[in-house]
Amino acid sequence: MGVAWEVIGVIDTEGDCAEWSFPADPGAVRAARGAVRGRLRDWGLDSMADLTALLVSELVTNSLRHATGPIGVRLVRPTGLDAVLLVEVSDPLPDPPRERVALPEDESGRGLQLVAHSSRRWGTRPGADGKTVWFELAVPQ
Repeated sequence: MGVAWEVIGVIDTEGDCAEWSFPADPGAVRAARGAVRGRLRDWGLDSMADLTALLVSELVTNSLRHATGPIGVRLVRPTGLDAVLLVEVSDPLPDPPRERVALPEDESGRGLQLVAHSSRRWGTRPGADGKTVWFELAVPQ
């Protein structure tokens, strides 16, 4: 089954913005990775695909663990900021994620650390129906 069957809906994929909504089930992680990789390939940003897909996977997995509604993923190349890729993952749970220190034997708890250490900057913001976790990556010139 391809990515198209696992996506609730492609909201916008024109120009320098792409946005998808995925169901809150385990297939969302794979579908989000595939959608992100495809869009970055279309934008000529293949060199960013592995890291971006990994970080999106971590955030979508966090959403799956805590939220029950659809999960949104959005990529934006802000106008006038050619060297930045903004990535957002949204879910209906209003509580912001908490970065924690995982012990070596812990099987989880490293996702936000990975986002924090791999991105230029990151954060969360409340929304009308939940929250968005976002991060910025530097686009190679």
